[in-house]
Amino acid sequence: MTGYFCKECGYEASQWLGKCPQCASWSSFAETTRVTGKKGKQKEQTLLEGKAEVIPLSKVKVGENIKCQTGIGEFDTVLGGGLVAGMSALIGGEPGIGKSTIMIQIAYKLAQNNLQVLYASGEESPEQIHLRSKRLGVLSDNILLYCANDAEAIFMQIKTLKPDIVIIDSIQSVYLPHLDNFPGSVTQIRECATLFTGAAKNLSIPVFMIGHVNKEGVVAGPKILEHIVDTVLYFEGELSNQFKILRTTKNRFGSTNEIGLFEMTDIGLREVANPSELFIEHTKSFPGTAISCVLEGSRAFLIEVQALVTPTSYGNAQRVSVGFDQKRLALLLAVIDKHLRINMKEFDVFINFSGGMKIIDTSADMAIIVAILSSIRDITLPEKTLFIGEIGLNGDTRNVAQIDKRIKESVKLGYQNIYLPENIKNKSKEINIIRISSIKEVLGLF
Repeated sequence: MTGYFCKECGYEASQWLGKCPQCASWSSFAETTRVTGKKGKQKEQTLLEGKAEVIPLSKVKVGENIKCQTGIGEFDTVLGGGLVAGMSALIGGEPGIGKSTIMIQIAYKLAQNNLQVLYASGEESPEQIHLRSKRLGVLSDNILLYCANDAEAIFMQIKTLKPDIVIIDSIQSVYLPHLDNFPGSVTQIRECATLFTGAAKNLSIPVFMIGHVNKEGVVAGPKILEHIVDTVLYFEGELSNQFKILRTTKNRFGSTNEIGLFEMTDIGLREVANPSELFIEHTKSFPGTAISCVLEGSRAFLIEVQALVTPTSYGNAQRVSVGFDQKRLALLLAVIDKHLRINMKEFDVFINFSGGMKIIDTSADMAIIVAILSSIRDITLPEKTLFIGEIGLNGDTRNVAQIDKRIKESVKLGYQNIYLPENIKNKSKEINIIRISSIKEVLGLF
């Protein structure tokens, strides 16, 4: 039976619709085959057969070590502490960004602890995987390869071998033979993901599924795929940039605010021990640059804000931001225009955060405004100085969370002066704190 799914939110309809009634996306419906009757449901039910029982929540038995660490600290941080028995995870990213690399490295780390890993690939041959693993130095007898596209055959190998962890590379390349749809279609992706998630739950085995992204930058297939799994991870970063960011957008076993930082080398992905050194340059300061300290999950790190302000030449002023919300930038420019009496309509404004980071922490507001003023006046800011604080619509400064952690990170890297909102109560003697109540007070720097 034919149906239609919205690729953005998973809304189901009996006919094609130009606009999704649930998420208001245009042209987002894709045709799919509903799996009904004996054709599919009975087949999958046979594969996932198992006995379930009703038990009180307080009587559930949990093993002593519910979370198993992979040995890669950044990856464990993003997962919320490590692998959980029976979890299903989707890891997505652009081709060549490092999805298969990180998974084979994790497989090797677990194999060194005498855990058995089943690596099922529908895209590469055993020879290709062997050559890549040899280059990365991650060959092990505890990593079992199974190169096939048949999802049922992979499931039977999981059921027979009962490995400690399963990696599917990739979910778009496998298919269920009893479905008429081609591999990578909405139906195949959804049903294969359901099958492997069921296997993870029934056999208490962590299952990782690698997923490609489409031209919009999201995991290919319907949004409902993200609802099936427990954890969704994304690799971010430019392909030409050696630094990669692993971010979680869904996690049933931990926070969704954590990130992992990696550096791509000739022998695979390496953890970045000190992210602050990655995002700031220890060279001479230039006009239009300011340093702030932002939070991502439980960690604080310093980041460099770069601003370029030039006179407008083509009518309407340009507003371009890389790694920062463009609407938030427009808000800050309006604050400058209103309270500092600078006509920003006469300037093109370009904002960039070093290292390819995407910042949503409003504590960088003050640093952005200072960087813009520095570029307009062509004046270099004092060295070893930080700017931390949210800016309100009245031009006033607002408190930010976990200021002690931010100051500790700043002191560790040798920063001497820090501009903070007036109401911050920290009394650190290790760094010179300058409290300001309004952005008008930063004009003294220029």
